[in-house]
Amino acid sequence: MDPSSSAQDVIRCDLCETAIVQMYCDFCHVNLCKPCIGEHIADDYSKHQIVQFQQRKSTLIYPQCKTHETERCKLQCEECNTSVCSLCIITETHKGHTISILLDIFNSKREVIRKDTEELEQILSPTYKEIATIIEAQIANLDGEYGKLSTAVTKHGEEFHKEIDNIVKKLSTEIEEVKNQHLSTLKKHLDEIKQIIYQTEQTLLQLSRIDESNEVSMTMEYSSKIEEISKLPPKVKISLPVFRPKGQYTEHLYTLFGSLTELTTKTEENGYKLKKPETPSRELLEEPELITTINTGYEKLYSVTCLSEEEIWTSGIVDDMKCFNIQSSLIKKIKTKSGKCPNDIAVTGDGDLMYSDWKTKTVNKVKNGQTEEMIRLQGWVPVNLCVTSSGDLLVTMYSVDDKTQSKVVRYSGSTEKQTIQFDDEGKPLYSGNIYIKYISENKNLDICVADYGAAAVVVVNQAGNLRFKYTGYPSTTKNEPFVPHGISTDSQSQILTADRKNHCIHILDQDGQFLRYIDNCDLEDPFGLCVYKNNCLFVAEWRGKLKKIKYLR
Repeated sequence: MDPSSSAQDVIRCDLCETAIVQMYCDFCHVNLCKPCIGEHIADDYSKHQIVQFQQRKSTLIYPQCKTHETERCKLQCEECNTSVCSLCIITETHKGHTISILLDIFNSKREVIRKDTEELEQILSPTYKEIATIIEAQIANLDGEYGKLSTAVTKHGEEFHKEIDNIVKKLSTEIEEVKNQHLSTLKKHLDEIKQIIYQTEQTLLQLSRIDESNEVSMTMEYSSKIEEISKLPPKVKISLPVFRPKGQYTEHLYTLFGSLTELTTKTEENGYKLKKPETPSRELLEEPELITTINTGYEKLYSVTCLSEEEIWTSGIVDDMKCFNIQSSLIKKIKTKSGKCPNDIAVTGDGDLMYSDWKTKTVNKVKNGQTEEMIRLQGWVPVNLCVTSSGDLLVTMYSVDDKTQSKVVRYSGSTEKQTIQFDDEGKPLYSGNIYIKYISENKNLDICVADYGAAAVVVVNQAGNLRFKYTGYPSTTKNEPFVPHGISTDSQSQILTADRKNHCIHILDQDGQFLRYIDNCDLEDPFGLCVYKNNCLFVAEWRGKLKKIKYLR
């Protein structure tokens, strides 16, 4: 068996090719046995770096100095951006220059390389592979999608033909009816003429008998009919109906039939999102644990959002928003600019508080104690808020005039980027009323809305297309209908929603499948929810208590 091709053979010395390798030259990258070391370093002992084979490639090989051939460069001249040796730095060339230790720069670069490798392996490469998979799926679906388009045109054509056939049938029936009317009129007129002909013939017979008779009385009794017969009846003139097809019907028919929209191609900045490193799977606890209870002092508490695990913002039916630490101490209080209670609160990635104001129809940011108006709406009232992973803001809102429309709008700063209101069939996704519609973005970028008015959790994907609606889970222990209030998501892309009437919280997977209830921890009227980064759940209860609950291992 050829040793070089045997997967089971040990590594041999590169020089003698028979002895088992024991050493390694880090400079030449050569495998060596101990007897061959002397031969290998004979040409220049100083340049070779002989190490144990197990420690191969552990010795740093510094660059040879171009000016001083016997020296290695272990320093870096910052001004010249070049490696230098210890002799170089005392020459005029590098006099007064900033000199750094090359090993420090090397280690920094290696850390950059390590981070780049990690980002390429865990984020960038998976992201581009996912993008490629999406595009390949789009290509694979082209025949099917265009097939649907062709089918729709064919079906519409069949319906069009059916309508044309109906029109032809209707016109043919009308022609038959008109013909019968025409025939009836002519027959009636013919009967009148034949009656006169009969009278004329009878008169001629009478005249013939008189002419042949010698009886005076017959002649004397004759009364002339000429004047009566000479009076011709009115002529019946009937115009035959004419079919007048519409002129240039081809163009008109094409317009009536319908047409294809143009194929549009556009590029969307930030359309793709970097794939995040996968979060380790965490199991649900058998029995969720109540960690902390904070009495907020609100008579009616309905919103909670986390600045950190230790600092939690809350709001209720008053004009101030309170920040508590985990030890239950009030550490900050901010009043709304309008003096009215906020509809909802959220925290930005920079730690600034945002709140929606129904009175002024605005969304505001509180930064360094100063309130700044970010969004002002016309004809709509902002309700609930969610800051997304990309830093965008999602706002649920309802129409002012009739209060029958609701929608979700995505903002980048104060610029509107996306509106989500209708499904593919043009039907409203959300109930049209002023009821709360708490909103959260899932880790898979789905947009989840707890629609109180529809008694459902409505989930759409990032593009706004409906994924599913969750309307509760059949249970013999829950006596009240499911009506969701607060909503939040965790690192496992699980959806948590508050079921106030049944004093519990529903946990769903990212596809809307029910997983379990949180119905212990003395929950009473759970309203607002917030899951922080460490998967701790904060629950705002309607009667003013804020609870921290652990539900994942």
